[in-house]
Amino acid sequence: MTLRLAFYGDDFTGSTDAMEALALAGLNTALFLAPPDAETLASIGPLDALGVAGDSRTMTPQRMDAVLPGVFAALARCGAPIVHYKVCSTFDSAPEIGSIGHAMQIARPHFRHAWIPVVGGTPALRRYCAFGHLFARSGTDDHVYRIDRHPIMKAHPVTPMHESDLVLHLGRQADLTLANLPFTLLESGVEQVDREIDAMVDEGVGAVVLDSLSERHLTEVGQLLCRHADAQQPVFVVGPSGVEYALTQWWRQCGEIGTPPSGCWERFPRASRVLAVSASASMLSAAQVDAAVESGFRPVAVDAAALLDPASGAAATARLVVELCHAIEAGASVIVHTARGPDDPRIQAAVRMLCRGDAAADRLQAQREAGQRLADALADVTREVLQRVRVQRLLLSGGDSSSRIVQRLAPKALRMVARLAPGAPLCEAVADQPWLHGLQLALKGGQMGGRDFFDSARAGRH
Repeated sequence: MTLRLAFYGDDFTGSTDAMEALALAGLNTALFLAPPDAETLASIGPLDALGVAGDSRTMTPQRMDAVLPGVFAALARCGAPIVHYKVCSTFDSAPEIGSIGHAMQIARPHFRHAWIPVVGGTPALRRYCAFGHLFARSGTDDHVYRIDRHPIMKAHPVTPMHESDLVLHLGRQADLTLANLPFTLLESGVEQVDREIDAMVDEGVGAVVLDSLSERHLTEVGQLLCRHADAQQPVFVVGPSGVEYALTQWWRQCGEIGTPPSGCWERFPRASRVLAVSASASMLSAAQVDAAVESGFRPVAVDAAALLDPASGAAATARLVVELCHAIEAGASVIVHTARGPDDPRIQAAVRMLCRGDAAADRLQAQREAGQRLADALADVTREVLQRVRVQRLLLSGGDSSSRIVQRLAPKALRMVARLAPGAPLCEAVADQPWLHGLQLALKGGQMGGRDFFDSARAGRH
């Protein structure tokens, strides 16, 4: 097996996004929950690329120090010339949680390359990077905003984005000198780009944010990554699925890969039994829940505070499992939601519950803890429901919660089945458990997909 690329996703939704970009380009790709051993790889078959779905987006720096060195060491040994640390296309992170900069520092001893490329934009997802500043489309109004003015990301409940300059944003997370290679230089040719990067490295720059406003820019980035991988590998690169788009566009332009048949990922059947779990508080997620209910999904509102309360959590969990099983056995598609927008009173009720008895408790820390504990509770509920009743399709919304739910389900691997929405493919679980093997599932971040995402995922496409 000759791997072209290996990647680690800092959450599951981002990992499936990267897998989608590779699969759409015709590369045989599988996504694992841990670096696969030889036996696991043999059971999957030959691969062009492999990914490891992680959850470092929710980790403290101390937790990263315990987990990521082993992952990076394994990926550095796997034989792929390029290893990608896949982050969300909005780069939301902070020094104390999900620190991209800290992950870069951990990776440096495992990769000999003199500098770390950081790919800033993913135009296919309408994420753009210009002069180091990040811009992103909002699903609420279809407008593109600078990330620190984005209506969803500036108010993210865990890692709000207050800085659009990725050099400054990542520089606050790492003891690392960063610089920007603007798109104007990308357009000036290979020799000029190499001279500029060499000068940066000579001045002590350890990571370079690469602009990308267009498909053409990404192709130039792909050429740059491959050129440096040829000279010294493996190359460690940071960024969203723009990395996969950059590489596959360059490989196609070089004739190393062909063009897959048109429409081969577009068709998938309708599902009559669908379980959707929305644990995102974004405005777009609220609109998606509303649309799902309008299309016939049965809504089940989760009392987050009751699930998290040690005195009531077990009973609340048992009642929720029974309610969901009865609804699904009756033939309904169900959407479970923990919030309908950022102002849903259930959010603050859960935070107050965690803060009670400690007036000095850090509310931000309580909010983060509430999200993680709620995701774990939803994971237990989802696992119990899947073991009791047959579900054809599982739809998960919310980057952090989706990661924790799939980790608790513990499939051996995921393979892409069809395209649902950009960055949120329909996948199939490869597992030893009969109730999990073959289950179709889709994972998406709170800001991904259109308003009709859940109904489209249920309706299929013929």
